[in-house]
Amino acid sequence: MATPTSTSFGDGPLSRAAALVHTLVTVEALLLAAASPGLAALFLLGPEPSNLPLAAVCLLPLGPALSAALYALHHRSRDLADLHPARTYARGWRLNALAALRLWTPLLAWLTVIAFTLTHFSATGLPGWWALLLAGIGFASLLWGAHALVLTSLFAFRTRDTARLAAYFLFRHGRASLAAASLLVLAAGATALLTEALPALLAAPLLLSLLHSSRPVIAETQEDFTA
Repeated sequence: MATPTSTSFGDGPLSRAAALVHTLVTVEALLLAAASPGLAALFLLGPEPSNLPLAAVCLLPLGPALSAALYALHHRSRDLADLHPARTYARGWRLNALAALRLWTPLLAWLTVIAFTLTHFSATGLPGWWALLLAGIGFASLLWGAHALVLTSLFAFRTRDTARLAAYFLFRHGRASLAAASLLVLAAGATALLTEALPALLAAPLLLSLLHSSRPVIAETQEDFTA
């Protein structure tokens, strides 16, 4: 006669849900703390286009903070009795901060050039379709950045190899790119309609969604591009 098996503490659905909420709240708090110097300065800047270069400088700490958050969420424990999100976040920051900055800095510089050109487009004398082209290039650059951020957070590739893989996966996995695009549109819509602070306050759930949609990218990278 078979005996019923008991579920140990931390294995049930409520425990797993509590573990997820605890991890999200902790990672969100640590992300905001790591990026707070730049974000505080950013909110003090005016909306003038001339402040775009300063805004890019303020956003520099956000790259390593996002990378560490992705690392912590990817390596999170499902067991309420074995949670160490703060320790995992700190490990992710130590491992990935420099690698993330190597990709994040040129991406910010490139997006700043595009944004500055669009805000001063009337002075360029270019035809109107150039503005649409520049906006499309900027959006594609953000999608590339999303893939690059996931790759540099979870794998130890050289910077140029991460950049190439991110460009490859941009077209290789259209669904993952479309999901990343949806998250970007959601964040932009929340910023425009509600408040600039909302995407920052919801960064952890948004990053968890990015990880979920990037599972094909992560799986193929592990299978084909790692030893």
